[in-house]
Formats: sequence, structure tokens, C-alpha cells
Amino acid sequence: MLRSLVLKNRSYRRFHQREHVATEVLRELVDLARQTASAANLQPLKYILSNTPERNAAIFPHLGWAGYLRDWPGPAEGERPPAYVIILGDKTVARQFGCDHGIAAQTMALGAAEKGLGCCMIGSIQRAVLAQVLGLDAARFEILLVVAVGRPNEAVVLEELGASESIKYYRDDQDAHHVPKRSLEEVIIQ
Repeated sequence: MLRSLVLKNRSYRRFHQREHVATEVLRELVDLARQTASAANLQPLKYILSNTPERNAAIFPHLGWAGYLRDWPGPAEGERPPAYVIILGDKTVARQFGCDHGIAAQTMALGAAEKGLGCCMIGSIQRAVLAQVLGLDAARFEILLVVAVGRPNEAVVLEELGASESIKYYRDDQDAHHVPKRSLEEVIIQ
């Protein structure tokens, strides 16, 4: 069961934008995330939920979507995420956030996959501008990740990486997104 969720959980970058993701679904994903491990159990993460077209439109321009796809500016109107979860670090709780936000984002993504949804964890963020757009107190909150959420509108194909091949993901002629993965033998050191 977990393996199938992991394999369904890809970085989707195109969504069915008009298919609303309910606030309750986003709350359920955050509830999963808040149950996970946290360094020294400090629990410094806070979350902003967005699922309205107006707020999503304010967030979208401040995100980078696919660094290896140089000619692609990100999802077109109609394929943009219908929801976001913005993960913040609360600096009044901790000064460093370690990998807490990665654990939280992966947990949310697995929860989304279980619900038939997909996510994209976005770290390429114009943080200062987005903080202003959201009205965040920058002295208190640091934007760590933005997680796009929605029903995927693209095929993502995993493939074995050959010894001399590139790790760069790419799109084929049918616009399927291909993601090369290193072999198990390559990642385990004896």
C-alpha cells in the first residue's frame, strides 16, 4: 500500500484548475503533517491554506515551476493548481527548521495521493515578495515551501537512469513528463 502511494506521488506541475480542492481536504493534509516528527518536538511549522482563484492568482506569479524545462514558464491558465499549502517556519519557536518542512510536505503529498490528488513541492519562491503579498510578518515567519495541490492533468513517467544519461527530467512528444531515477544498486553503498 505505501509503495503504491509513493509511486503515485510525483511532482505534478499541471492540474485540473477548475476542480476545487475543499478547505477541509487541505486541513486534513495539514493535520497529517502536524502528526509527523519534528526536531526536538518543537513543532515550529505553520501553514497558510489557499483555495480561492483570487488568492491563488496572487501566489502563482511568485513561484518557479520546472528549472530543467527552460522554455516552459509554468502551467498555463486552466492547468494551474486549484490549491496551495504554504509551509512557514515560526522564528519565535525555532531559528532553524532542519528537515521538518520536508517531512511535512512529503506527508501531505502522500495524503493527497491517497485521495487521488497530486502535489508539487516548490522551493523556487520569490519569498520576500510573496511574504508581502500574504501580509506576513517577515520578522516572525519564513516561507519554507509552497505545496501545490490538485487533481493532476499530466502523465509522469519514472524511468531507470542509464550510467551515462542525464538526471534532468524532460517532456516527450506527447507532453508526458519523464523523470530519470538512479538504480537501487547505484544509491546503496556497500
